[in-house]
Amino acid sequence: MNTHWSRREFLQNSSAAAGAMGLREWPALAEPSASGTFRGAICFFSKPVPQLSWRELAQNAKAAGFDGVDLTVRPEGHVLPERVETDLPKAVEAIRAQGLAVPMITTALLSADDPVAEPTMRAASRLSIPYLKPGYYHWRFVNVMAELEEAGKNLRSLVDLAGRYGIQVGYHNHNGYIGAAIWDMARVIEPMDPARCGFYFDLGHATVDGGTNGWKVDTNLVLPRLKMIGAKDFQWVKAGPQEWRPEACPMGQGMAPWKEFLQILAKSDFHGPISLQQEFTIAGAADNQGIAISRAAVPRVMESAKENLDYLRSLIRESYQAA
Repeated sequence: MNTHWSRREFLQNSSAAAGAMGLREWPALAEPSASGTFRGAICFFSKPVPQLSWRELAQNAKAAGFDGVDLTVRPEGHVLPERVETDLPKAVEAIRAQGLAVPMITTALLSADDPVAEPTMRAASRLSIPYLKPGYYHWRFVNVMAELEEAGKNLRSLVDLAGRYGIQVGYHNHNGYIGAAIWDMARVIEPMDPARCGFYFDLGHATVDGGTNGWKVDTNLVLPRLKMIGAKDFQWVKAGPQEWRPEACPMGQGMAPWKEFLQILAKSDFHGPISLQQEFTIAGAADNQGIAISRAAVPRVMESAKENLDYLRSLIRESYQAA
């Protein structure tokens, strides 16, 4: 493929009803997936559909064509932290019963001192879930060096605990929190064992925080320790006479340079999980965090997720085949 379709062209030319994909259990990587030679799992981030049971979540993700689920194990998530040892096995069993993988979980954990940290690690380890996303550390903007040191201390304790259970931690760069600028957490993460800790890289947030070329620096920094990828897009929206804000939007309609990034990614031979994060407003169906406003709205949210997945797969296929 020598040319790149726009999102509109892709959606117009794609099949209206793609058949169910051949899915495999994580982390079997012997056979290429439907995304060209990319062999990782493209996962549905479960946040947008809290109304669904574990079985319904799996059924909807499978129908949309996902390889797996990025499962929320946090307050108000699909698995509540205080019930993780009881409910995570049930949730994972329901998802795997549909032929989907659970290569990662999204948590709110910040340190090993959290009373649910060890139960979460223990449960994930027993279920052979390899990757975990921790929570976010907040800037107080009083003494940023001391605040970064405190965050680093807490993250190190969490990584040490995860390592004892064979779990790898991927730190998510999110605009507005410590680590949005990859340089911040890179100096914390670099001394740690790369087999235990690395990056959960989000190109959308990296582009918001770094502008035109910052994402390239960030990509260069994270590639040697890249664990997972968060896939989303955004555009700048004028919110006032002198105010602009980033607003999430469907893949291919925004400013994140996904085509260029995936070309770099393909050359690095990355095959880890990619979590599609649908966090934009859908009129009459989802709020500004992408969360379905009701059970009746779930089909529209999942239809949108499928459109974004199909578009993302087209970019991955193009990039990995070219590499």
